[in-house]
Amino acid sequence: MRVGIFPYRGQVSILAVLLLLGACSRASEDLPLTPPSTPPLSRSVIGYGVVNNSYTHVQNDPASESVSLGYLRRGAVVEILERRKSWIRVNSVYKGWIKEEGVLFYRSKAQAGTASESLSRGPESSPEVR
Repeated sequence: MRVGIFPYRGQVSILAVLLLLGACSRASEDLPLTPPSTPPLSRSVIGYGVVNNSYTHVQNDPASESVSLGYLRRGAVVEILERRKSWIRVNSVYKGWIKEEGVLFYRSKAQAGTASESLSRGPESSPEVR
């Protein structure tokens, strides 16, 4: 003989399903929907760069005649946010546009950091130059 509130398994399953459905419908009405703080597929940094010229001006727009926000010296590591023709939008001390011709490109910040150290030591410490 089976002891319990519901003698048949079918009744337990139906009751469990009804309770579950009732709880789900109430929860969605009570809790507001909030989107995640960061979109899951967003990526703002597309790469890293190292300034290869002795210095380069950071412009507020991708045009030579735009306002200069300041300059970056040789060896400065920048985050690359966007590319547009011969210009790249960077984030560093300044957030603006620089000509891509004076920048060495890298996939990771670590690679850019190593290249920056190599540039700052000069050619006499480079193993390729004898």
